[in-house]
Amino acid sequence: MAELQKLKGRVWRVGHDVDTDLIIAARYLTHSEGDYLASHCLEDVIPDLTAKVQQGDILVAGKNFGCGSSREHAPVALKYAGFSCIIAQSFARIFYRNAINIGLPVLVAPEAAAALEEGAVLEVDAATGVIKDLTKQQTYRGEAFPAFMLEILSAGGAIPYVREKVKQQYV
Repeated sequence: MAELQKLKGRVWRVGHDVDTDLIIAARYLTHSEGDYLASHCLEDVIPDLTAKVQQGDILVAGKNFGCGSSREHAPVALKYAGFSCIIAQSFARIFYRNAINIGLPVLVAPEAAAALEEGAVLEVDAATGVIKDLTKQQTYRGEAFPAFMLEILSAGGAIPYVREKVKQQYV
């Protein structure tokens, strides 16, 4: 399996209790294509976000990010919008696992999430949980992933992970 790359991007901030309906509103759930979902990602929170976000940018959130329904569309929308990872004070449990399952790193890092400013440039080592604010020259530590989650993330999500495991058994 591949190793998780260090991520580098600019910070976008949202607050506490951003639910899955704010991430991708229910009115768009008639489609499941990533590009379509991305075009409406967080549109009720950050207008014109998809025109502004750059591939690799990092979303920083407060407490309970991804609460609400268990829709898989929410982390898909974020990933296809260009976010390389999400850093938050805390995540809703189902959102957290859905994100891992699609290969989107989500780091629990309360101190970093509270301190990081919009527009800061970060370097994130998702494998270790180390977050470097290159703008202010500060370093934070998020919760490291267990080994099995690192394997899933390194593979690009649960489906590629399982495909690789099955392929290894029959080679």
